[in-house]
Amino acid sequence: MKILSKSPWALAALCLAMGMAQAAESKKVDVMLVGGGIMSSTLAVWLNELEPGWSMEMVERLDKVAEESSNGWNNAGTGHSALAELNYTPEKDGKIDISKAVEINESFQITRQFLAWQVKQGVLKNPRSFINTTPHMSFVWGDDNIRFLKKRYEALQASPLFKPMQYSEDHAQIAKWVPLMMEGRDPNQKLAVTWTPIGTDVNFGEITRQYVGYLQTRPNFDLKLSTEVENITRNDDGSWHVEYKNLKDGSTAATDAKFLFIGAGGAALPLLQKSGIDEAKDYAGFPVGGSFLVTDNPALAQRHMAKAYGIAATGAPPMSVPHLDTRVLDGKRMILFGPFATFSTKFLKQGSLFDLMASMSLHNTWPMVRVGVREFDLVQYLIGQVLQSDDDRFVALQTYFPEAKQQDWRLWQAGQRVQIIKKDENQGGVLKLGTEIVASKDGSIAGLLGASPGASTAPPIMLDLLGKVFKDKLATPEWQAKVRQIIPSYGIRLNEHPDKVQEEWTYTNEWLQLAPASE
Repeated sequence: MKILSKSPWALAALCLAMGMAQAAESKKVDVMLVGGGIMSSTLAVWLNELEPGWSMEMVERLDKVAEESSNGWNNAGTGHSALAELNYTPEKDGKIDISKAVEINESFQITRQFLAWQVKQGVLKNPRSFINTTPHMSFVWGDDNIRFLKKRYEALQASPLFKPMQYSEDHAQIAKWVPLMMEGRDPNQKLAVTWTPIGTDVNFGEITRQYVGYLQTRPNFDLKLSTEVENITRNDDGSWHVEYKNLKDGSTAATDAKFLFIGAGGAALPLLQKSGIDEAKDYAGFPVGGSFLVTDNPALAQRHMAKAYGIAATGAPPMSVPHLDTRVLDGKRMILFGPFATFSTKFLKQGSLFDLMASMSLHNTWPMVRVGVREFDLVQYLIGQVLQSDDDRFVALQTYFPEAKQQDWRLWQAGQRVQIIKKDENQGGVLKLGTEIVASKDGSIAGLLGASPGASTAPPIMLDLLGKVFKDKLATPEWQAKVRQIIPSYGIRLNEHPDKVQEEWTYTNEWLQLAPASE
């Protein structure tokens, strides 16, 4: 102190250094969420319900939330519940296996309950702004496909979750359900459809925006937009040190989080790799994009009310099943047809062309090669899709809407998805078509990989994540009581309780303003 007192310049330098050190100190939070989409926001809402005192920070590289895969224009907007998606009911040894369809449907019932609770609590406003009753339909032609669809319908009738479904091969009846699809169609063409009146069209982007809007009213929630994560490292105390940069002014900062969730869509894999956790080394990713033909001609949009799913082409991934969809986006009703697969090395729609190369490592390159060789049908399908012309896409549309006019439709580039490739001891690598939670052994960091069914099952996926990373807390009476309050059917297999199915539908229909099955 005596030396410093004789040197005012040294004192000033020390004070400046102390100030810089203090400024460089990381912000400390209980939870950090990377990515401003439906997954991160759903998890944040869950945690706000269960631990309202926890501090949370969300970082998003774009200048708005829900601008990537969660944006309504970047996905099909289907409330996936296996009512129309034929890939969830494979035929094995002559029998239709409905187990996956039941699982997907039960998951979406959890989503409905979660959304209904948020409406009750005022977190979500005006259900019609984000969910609308839209019948789900399977639409096939050809003897083999008709045979399969009828067997599928009969198998699904064993489940109370699919009781409202109807089956028809009658052109006149089908025309009542989807007049646009039947006009100009050959009256001798053999068709079969299943039609379920309780399907939904969902705007996941609007849900995300409303979630985050509510969270921003909470004193312990902070949102950082135009902010990109640059590095992730582990602190000595087990927390995660996340360094990030503001893309507008170039400033940098850091946050130390007790729990880190990476819900950044296609960017989740590279960020998990940055963390260095062993669990991320088993994964690779292959990007697949999609485009849709869109019409907002009101004369057409008002005459089609359904999400009509067909059968995927050989080798096509499940998310590429063709469908003619009613959509409600930005308050306007329209029709989308697709998707048509596109290819880019980007992992995000607004990502980098170097994303794919940057994600490749010594651990995952061989599994990627093995999958590429084994999934040759998929490679052929993608090449064929990329080489399609506008005329080719329009011909595909006419198989669903025979009297479509090309001038009514425009092509829209939707979002990027990353198919998971996982290391496998026996096969080298396997293509995983669902969603997977990747978490460290100690539960301090987790991320979500995969594409389908994705946003439709965000609440149950995040509930599963809570069971992985907060297992002890989820077992407490406090958390159990709250979860059961939000999800009345929690722990119940609805498929085995027809009375509970009806209760759940009645409850969620009321709060979400959805039409009952009888309408």
